Amino acid sequence: MTLPILLISLFTFVELNCENLFDCQHDSLKNDTEFLPDGAYHWTRTRYWQKLDRIGQTILSCGEQQVPNQLSPRSKASKRKEGGVNNGKSWQLPDMVALCEVENDSVLRDLTRRSLLRNARYDYVMTNSPDERGIDVALMYSPYSFRLIGSHSVRVKPINGMRPTRDILYASGVTASGDTLHVIVAHLPSRRGGEKYSRPFRMAAARQVAAVIDSIYNNVSVEAKIIVAGDFNDYSNSESLQLLSSKRMVEVSQGVKGRNGAEGTYRYQGQWGSLDHILASRNLADSLTECFVNDAEFLIEHDEKYGGVKPHRNYIGPRYNNGFSDHLPLVARFGW
Repeated sequence: MTLPILLISLFTFVELNCENLFDCQHDSLKNDTEFLPDGAYHWTRTRYWQKLDRIGQTILSCGEQQVPNQLSPRSKASKRKEGGVNNGKSWQLPDMVALCEVENDSVLRDLTRRSLLRNARYDYVMTNSPDERGIDVALMYSPYSFRLIGSHSVRVKPINGMRPTRDILYASGVTASGDTLHVIVAHLPSRRGGEKYSRPFRMAAARQVAAVIDSIYNNVSVEAKIIVAGDFNDYSNSESLQLLSSKRMVEVSQGVKGRNGAEGTYRYQGQWGSLDHILASRNLADSLTECFVNDAEFLIEHDEKYGGVKPHRNYIGPRYNNGFSDHLPLVARFGW
């Protein structure tokens, strides 16, 4: 007896910290001088355009997926003939990408219109934050699977001793399935000065994210579908993540690993950890089909000092490493 195959539309969501995706132009209102041609990192236009293509390559690789086991050998052979399957794998353009450490609108315009991603036709929204270095967060989305309703930035009010930080990005829209989706992208303050010293700063930002979640539940629906993603500079057991989990959110990325040796999205002194996270409202988390760290072979390199592998980052200190990012992307797929 052959069981019928249920066709499920997959929505692929990606989160990625781009590791200092700056352009080569000086913003007189920001401290971006390190990433100029005559700056400490000797950030040239050649390196900038190569970086854009490598971020594009990273995002495109997140669309690769395994062919479901339910697919019959005959169906697989048919799809190979059509070009849809290659060695048990298929590919679909990621529907939505949350980006951290992107400098400005010019960078996103170049990334979506002039890099390897130019034929993907991604649209985007982003923040314009008071961060001293000028880095922001952004959300790219395919207009074929997400119709934007609106977006805005949410300012994080600094507490005593806290530097101005990245705004929180909120966006809402309708997916191809007809569901309304609310997305929050955040990049919480760093651990500069130590985890204990900087913890109140991340909590201030996390409370602002929690307030946005509460606002959605109160003003839209308690059944609203919500995704929160970004670089939280905290781990799953940290107070900031626990606060968000208390808002009927599920960290779907907790404990996920890669397929080529990565045990998190970030490696420091030989230890893997995940500072990047994807959380989903409970009703959306129920439709999760998979979540993993994308450690495609070209995104990692051998760790000569500690053994194993590590992200193939763009810079190691001031030394140009001609890589991709010091963070690996998270990939979550939801079945509508």
